[in-house]
Amino acid sequence: MNILRGKVHKYNKDNIDTDVIIPGPYLKIHDHKELGKHAMEGLDPNFSQKISEGDFLLTGKNFGCGSSREHAPIALHQVGIRAILSPSFARIFYRNAVDGGYLLPIEIDSEVIEKISDKDELEINLDNNTIINSTSNEVFKIKPLPDIISKIVKAGGLLYFKI
Repeated sequence: MNILRGKVHKYNKDNIDTDVIIPGPYLKIHDHKELGKHAMEGLDPNFSQKISEGDFLLTGKNFGCGSSREHAPIALHQVGIRAILSPSFARIFYRNAVDGGYLLPIEIDSEVIEKISDKDELEINLDNNTIINSTSNEVFKIKPLPDIISKIVKAGGLLYFKI
């Protein structure tokens, strides 16, 4: 779990809210796989067809703002997204992603967004807090996860976390 590899899907837009991540009409869907088919539909109707298991999402700041719906990280997880790279996250989205064991929210510096292109292959090393862009051979630092968040992630979510 300490090294993640995948392709990045870049949406360089700030304030992508939960209504964009999973539009309101789909909130009545209880089947998580079906929910995943509609992930990011508010921004890119073909998003779910572009994703492979283990891919990453790269976005602008304040990802996941808006309502506190747990459907947003569930939909992204179900479509295959493993981690989201962003300069900042809405607090409730961040905790829903981590606590549910759905996604890994990784904070990056804003200038990194411009240095990673859509479809680049990345390797994220959580032990040394780096991203290696295998496409361009560049290395970037990421902000380390807070200790308690790291423990919850390693446990697979808050439900499995033991104090």
